[in-house]
Amino acid sequence: MSALDVDDFIQQNRALAEQVETFRGYWESEKHWEARREFILRNIKDYEEQQQDQLLSLSMVWANNVFLGCRYSTELLDKVQEMAEGIVVEDAPVFKTRDEIVKKQQGR
Repeated sequence: MSALDVDDFIQQNRALAEQVETFRGYWESEKHWEARREFILRNIKDYEEQQQDQLLSLSMVWANNVFLGCRYSTELLDKVQEMAEGIVVEDAPVFKTRDEIVKKQQGR
């Protein structure tokens, strides 16, 4: 879904869009929220109402990994990356592990 696709979807599904807006955290910047909202909208059809907490948790895992560099199990990251396939986050931060930094320093 591109940004235009998300906007079209929201226009056609106002009730769902309004519900999804209630999931925004007060700490989320517009950029962060737009990406996480797209993640939720792409996947909400695969989760029944009783499972929405699981979807919201997965959306936070994905957003925390992309925007904050949080690390999770390989299995979990593979799942959320598959769910987020095609979502473009412009100017996403790039994170390096301590081991990557030390290795680079030793290579000098």
